[in-house]
Amino acid sequence: MKTLRVGIAGIGFMGMIHYLAWQRVKGARVTAIASRDEKKLAGDWRSIKGNFGPPGEQMDLSGLRTYTELVHLVNDPEIDLIDVCLPPHRHAEVAIAALAAGRHVLCEKPIALDSRTAAKMIRAAEAAQRQLLVAHVLPFMGEFAAAYKMVAGGKYGRLLGGHFKRIISDPKWISDFFDPARVGGPMIDLHIHDAHFIRLLCGMPRAVFTTGRLRDGVAELFTSQFLFDDPRLAVTATSGVIGQQGRSFTHGFEIHLERATLAFDFAVVGDQPRLNIPLTVFTADGRSTQPAVDAADPLDGFAAELAETVRSIRTGQDSKLLSGSLARDALLLCEKQTASLAGGRVVKI
Repeated sequence: MKTLRVGIAGIGFMGMIHYLAWQRVKGARVTAIASRDEKKLAGDWRSIKGNFGPPGEQMDLSGLRTYTELVHLVNDPEIDLIDVCLPPHRHAEVAIAALAAGRHVLCEKPIALDSRTAAKMIRAAEAAQRQLLVAHVLPFMGEFAAAYKMVAGGKYGRLLGGHFKRIISDPKWISDFFDPARVGGPMIDLHIHDAHFIRLLCGMPRAVFTTGRLRDGVAELFTSQFLFDDPRLAVTATSGVIGQQGRSFTHGFEIHLERATLAFDFAVVGDQPRLNIPLTVFTADGRSTQPAVDAADPLDGFAAELAETVRSIRTGQDSKLLSGSLARDALLLCEKQTASLAGGRVVKI
C-alpha cells in the first residue's frame, strides 16, 4: 500500500513533536514542511523548547521540500496529508484551504477557537470528501489510554462518573495565552483535553454548571459539573491556572465504575516529576492493582495518535478518537462552561 506523504504546517514545539513522532509510524513519511523561519527550514531547531520531550536540535532535513509560504505546502501535489501544527487562530483557514486542495488534514487541538468555525471545517471536509482529523492525544497517552480501554471494555461494569483535573502555573512565557482571539486561555488550550475525554467516555451532557474566576472575561480557574440525562452519571472537572510557579503542572482522574474505581495523579513540583498515584484499580474486595501502562515515553503516545491517523485514511473509516465532530463537541462544551461561569447559572448544551 502506498506510503502516506505528510506535510507539516508550522515548526514550533508541536510541529517538532509531530515530526519526531512521524519517524516512528509505519506507512507514512514526512516529505515537506513549512515555516516562516528560514533557520528552521535549514534544520536549526535549537530554539524550540517545550514542557516535555527532547529539546530542539540541529536536524538533517535533506530530502524534504521546504516552504516559507503555506499556500505552496497546501498545493503541493506530492502531499496526501497536511499536519497543521500552527497556533490555534490559524487552524481553520489552513485546514479549509488544504481540504479544498484535496488533502486530508490532521489538525492540532483545539480544532478552532469557536464551535461555529469548527462546524465550517467539518462541512469543508464533507464537501471535499476528505478526512478532517483532530489531534487530541490524551486518549493515546499512558494512563488515559488504559483507563479508556477499561471503561469501554466494560470489565468493571457501567460508568458511574468521575472527576478530572488539569492545572498549570501561569504560563507567562506565552504572551497571548489569555487572548480569546489567538489561544483562548486555560479553557480552550488546557481543559479541552478533559472536555474531549469526558465527551468520549460519557457522551454529550445536556447542561453544565461552572464556578470559578475570570481574567478579563476569559476563564482562569474553574470547576464544572456536567449534567447528563442519566442523573446517576456524576461527572466534574477542575482546570485552569494558579499564580504560584512551584507546581507547574498537575493532572489526574478518579473514574467510578460499578465494580471498580480508577485513580491516577501526577504533578511537576519544582521542575521534578511526581507520580503521586500511579494508575490504580480499587475493587470491592479491598484489593488494589496497578495495571501496566504503555507509552512511558510521551512521543509513543503521539506516534499512536499518528498511526491511528494513517489507519483512518487508509481504510476510509472515520476515527472514533480523532473525529472532527468529537473535537467540535469538546470545544462546544468549553464554550458552554465559559458562559456558565460568566453568567453564574446552569447552561444548556
